[in-house]
Amino acid sequence: MTDKPAIKPTIEKITLKQLCTELKTNPREAREKLRLAVRDTKKNPELAKSHKPGNAWEWPKNSPALKEVRAALTA
Repeated sequence: MTDKPAIKPTIEKITLKQLCTELKTNPREAREKLRLAVRDTKKNPELAKSHKPGNAWEWPKNSPALKEVRAALTA
């Protein structure tokens, strides 16, 4: 009996680099804005939950956190 290993569906992720290219912003300034936005948990609760220190700035496509990221970077 040969069972195939379960294949996890790949979740398309959006990186900060992709967002910076799309929004035409400097990645360094974008990271600064995001660090400030992560601290404001009342205004950006999904972003605060999704980001862990030391991990890459990336989010699943169409996630609520990504919407908060876009709002923080365009403000």
